Amino acid sequence: MYVILVYDICMENKKGARVSRNVFKICKKYLTHVQKSVFEGELTTAQLAKLKSELNKWIRNDEDTIIIFKNNNKKWLRKEFLGMDLSAETDNFF
Repeated sequence: MYVILVYDICMENKKGARVSRNVFKICKKYLTHVQKSVFEGELTTAQLAKLKSELNKWIRNDEDTIIIFKNNNKKWLRKEFLGMDLSAETDNFF
């Protein structure tokens, strides 16, 4: 399945930087880094389950958010850039 993952880590306390760093590293193992806290890529159901399991070890349910958009067909979305065109770096979908 095709996945777009975005996250928002609360940085208001000293643990925020550590959580953000670890969430970034975990996401980068499974997906392509698109921009700041945005990742995309193809995953199997098992890979997605493992990714979520690893992220759940770091996410603080009362402070942090991860949103995972899933679809069986990655061609359902067209990408449009405003500002810098990163299409050469993020050409996973059209």
